[in-house]
Amino acid sequence: MQEPARVAIDLGAESCRVSLLRWKSGKASIEVVHRIPNGPVHRGQSLHWPLQSILAGLEEGLRKAAAAALEGIASVAVDSWGVDYVRLAPDGKPLRDPFCYRDERTVASKEAADKIIPPFELFQITGAYPLRLNTVYQLLADPAAGIDARAPWITFPDYILYWLGGSRTSEYTHASHTGLVDLRTGDWSAEVFRQLELPIEAAPAIVHAGDTVGKLTGPLAGLDAYKNTQLIVPACHDTASAIAGISSDLSSAAYISSGTWSLVGTIIPQPVTTHHAFEAGYTNLGAATGGLLFHSLINSMWVLKQCMDAWAEQGRPWGIEKLVEEATACCVTTGVLDMDAESLLLDTGMPERINSELVREGYEPIPDVPGNEPVFARTIFESLAIRYASALANLEKMSGRRLKGIHMIGGATRNKLLVKLTEQRTELPVEIGQTEGSTVGSLAVQLAAADAQGGRITTDAVRGWAKRLCESTSEASQQVSRSAS
Repeated sequence: MQEPARVAIDLGAESCRVSLLRWKSGKASIEVVHRIPNGPVHRGQSLHWPLQSILAGLEEGLRKAAAAALEGIASVAVDSWGVDYVRLAPDGKPLRDPFCYRDERTVASKEAADKIIPPFELFQITGAYPLRLNTVYQLLADPAAGIDARAPWITFPDYILYWLGGSRTSEYTHASHTGLVDLRTGDWSAEVFRQLELPIEAAPAIVHAGDTVGKLTGPLAGLDAYKNTQLIVPACHDTASAIAGISSDLSSAAYISSGTWSLVGTIIPQPVTTHHAFEAGYTNLGAATGGLLFHSLINSMWVLKQCMDAWAEQGRPWGIEKLVEEATACCVTTGVLDMDAESLLLDTGMPERINSELVREGYEPIPDVPGNEPVFARTIFESLAIRYASALANLEKMSGRRLKGIHMIGGATRNKLLVKLTEQRTELPVEIGQTEGSTVGSLAVQLAAADAQGGRITTDAVRGWAKRLCESTSEASQQVSRSAS
């Protein structure tokens, strides 16, 4: 009898993917059966996620998966970017499209919260670096948008599982990004909720990676493939899921998850909440099977994507592959960007923002004219690599660990120029992981959960499944490559 298939939904800030794991002669085959373009949209002065478009796209993808998997689908799991959430009406439906974390409404709410709980004090309680985009500041900003602070909320990937028939929960790795979880207990911090006057009863219960939160119901459950499908929480934060998908030992290595954001860090057994960690912008976030992901959050390919959008609007469209190729041949850069500059976190007008930052740092601006696009790109890549090097140097000091290599994951791993510059600036070898690392991690957690039969999953079990999945997919890719040549 053929092993049942499994589905991993990976929600990204630029695209959402529905992937299907099937077994052929004991070998794993992972296929992206549906991809949905994504991105925040302006509604008046606010920035939101197009929730209904996302849900419609996911339903289409899940139907495609069901049509392909005649053997049946055992489980579905969902991961996504962090900090965003959906508010629910009394009937369980969304109150409105969720805000995007980049919306500027949190500037005021963070300033107000900082007067009640100083940022370093909050960091020591939760371990999460207090960025203004964190869930805590978004929740505080909701009343100004006419949203009842008592309305139940649910973190974004957990909402998708809820929509499919699951219970209202928040998986720990994702919850740890909110700035509301107590490091000591792993549960919501009653102290933080009380001091900031946030109703704790509006928060969902926290569960852990590998837990089953229900069975798929609704129209999709009428399809043969979904008649016995369990809804499983993976490591619901996409970075935690991607790290879970790494099959090698990270005890002496760093990871760089490079995409819209870059996260540079390593796994540690105990939190680091020193002044040094705080000043350097490090955060302590939940890992899939215990321990903490200790990393720095760095603004990354968002900057380039915003430049490309601006150029396209001006009739100067570029494909990413061609832009990287031209940037590789271009050795002209006018300076180094502070990738963490507040202005580079915002959308629209990015070439002008870059030039303003260059001038602020004492460099010459880059004329924003046709032909100079590779100069902008090269400047961004060089600045990123330099930022990676400084982040890793800080990481070694704070973790007390000598790093011997870097495991790079995420979409930017296809950027050979960035990989090369990273090796040059850090003086460490870079091992390239799976491009769809979050999907591999999600599937590894689902398979480990099936083995655990209701018990807690272990690091060894997840890593073992990740290794098997990576080996099978790598072998399949090599076979396709050989047959095509």
